[in-house]
Amino acid sequence: MSLQLRARVPERGVELDLAVADGQTLALIGPNGAGKSTVLSLVSGALRPGTGRVELDGQLLAGEHSWTPPHQRRVTTLSQDPVLFPHLTARRNVMYPLRSQGVPRARSRDEAEQWLAELGLMELAERRPAQLSGGQAQRVAIARALAADPRLLLLDEPMAALDIDVASALRAQLRRFLTDRTAIIVTHDVLDALTLADCLAVLEDGRIIEQGPTQELLSTPRSAFTARFAGLNLLTGRWQDGAVVLADGTRLPATGPHPPGRRLHAAFRPSAVRLAPVGGIRRTVTGLLPHGDLVRVRTEDLAADLSPQEIAEHRLEPGSPVLLAVPRGSVTTYEA
Repeated sequence: MSLQLRARVPERGVELDLAVADGQTLALIGPNGAGKSTVLSLVSGALRPGTGRVELDGQLLAGEHSWTPPHQRRVTTLSQDPVLFPHLTARRNVMYPLRSQGVPRARSRDEAEQWLAELGLMELAERRPAQLSGGQAQRVAIARALAADPRLLLLDEPMAALDIDVASALRAQLRRFLTDRTAIIVTHDVLDALTLADCLAVLEDGRIIEQGPTQELLSTPRSAFTARFAGLNLLTGRWQDGAVVLADGTRLPATGPHPPGRRLHAAFRPSAVRLAPVGGIRRTVTGLLPHGDLVRVRTEDLAADLSPQEIAEHRLEPGSPVLLAVPRGSVTTYEA
């Protein structure tokens, strides 16, 4: 099922032009307040657009003189809160959407048990939500969502409330179930995007600013938010004599060739950044954050992963001046 969304919501400052192909999973990312929840609300039917259209596989769900109520759209939303019926067992929770669609009880039970078995939950079929762990409850919610056989599946940060090990296992299961299904996943986790999504759309201030294949956008980002999401530094300048020259005159050595004066993005990982004894990129430390066994040093426009010993030796703290260097071979350049 393909999705076409061209809509405006003036009161939220949102103007969207978004497409999801049949069988494709789209990851939707962006800062808080960018409009991600508005997209899901427009598609699910929780929100009417001010103007525009929402079409699913050619069927007009919302338009100037057309409106399909949420319960008739066959669009299912899975959020970080499982929202299971507390008085029903896991089996009956999964049966619920089937019974709502008029599927006979015996068949509903059989299909619910098939989904519970797929997710390794059959031994928990008679438990109520209060007797399940967070990861178990979320897997029951996934079984219920898939049992409904939605035309479009919306996932709103489904792993956000789970611990790392549980989220990793659930992500692997979701990857299998999303194959050939049309889905949109809202996430703040780069692993969700890389593992689950075929393509990526970046929202800022209610507009789509980037959209394309996931690997392509994360390896060559064109916005500061996408670069941060991908774990990259992104600086922009003009090519001159073997370096990208930034607006402040700083030279960032990089590999070419490029036409002189060409405006370029320069992307590189924080792990590639080193302290420079002299010269280098002059910046001011704005923050220090633990990052594994290293410390992520943030400055006005880039980050560096340094050892605690380096932090102590150079007495780095917010407000400290710092000189940084990036090896030429660590920098990827592409047209801005």
